[in-house]
Amino acid sequence: MAHQFTITEPFRDIFTEVQLAVITVRGIDNHDNGQVPAHLLADANDQVEDLIPYEPISKNPLIHEWREAFSKFKTKKGARFAVENLLKRAKKGHPVRSINPIVDLYNTISLTYGFAVAALDEDKINGNMQLTVAKGGGPFVAIGESENDPALPGEVIYRDDVNVTSRCWAWRDSEVSEATEDSTNFLLYIECLKPE
Repeated sequence: MAHQFTITEPFRDIFTEVQLAVITVRGIDNHDNGQVPAHLLADANDQVEDLIPYEPISKNPLIHEWREAFSKFKTKKGARFAVENLLKRAKKGHPVRSINPIVDLYNTISLTYGFAVAALDEDKINGNMQLTVAKGGGPFVAIGESENDPALPGEVIYRDDVNVTSRCWAWRDSEVSEATEDSTNFLLYIECLKPE
């Protein structure tokens, strides 16, 4: 069940340096919370001050670089780099809580290193994946929502051959490919805006 993962030319025309690592993980029991020690997510929540020490949050280099990147493409009003939301919550004393082992693992990485990490249920992916720029439209219902909220023309998205799987880069994920407790096979990706 291999899926080709492509970074398209329209995306590369805007972001020449971005690197993306993709991995598939199969046969995981995503009900077993013992697979990811609870202290890892708790420790990551407690360490966010090391990653974003400055106020306002926009003064932190990580946040500034991502906000600058988001200014280069069309976004939905209020959309920010996904990790910014996690970091803000943790910094304000509202820790990122456990969801399921795969999500806990990638949230721990995001909070510790500031990398955007996401996981899709590989069995729900239709065909191949792309990191691309939307032409507009395409069905999209965010996790926890019920309304179709299609991508804007010029918006950076992840998509498979049928659906938009993530809007505004990786700001909101789609329910159609959500990594749930019942998922067993995953496609994970990690983004690096400016590799050094």
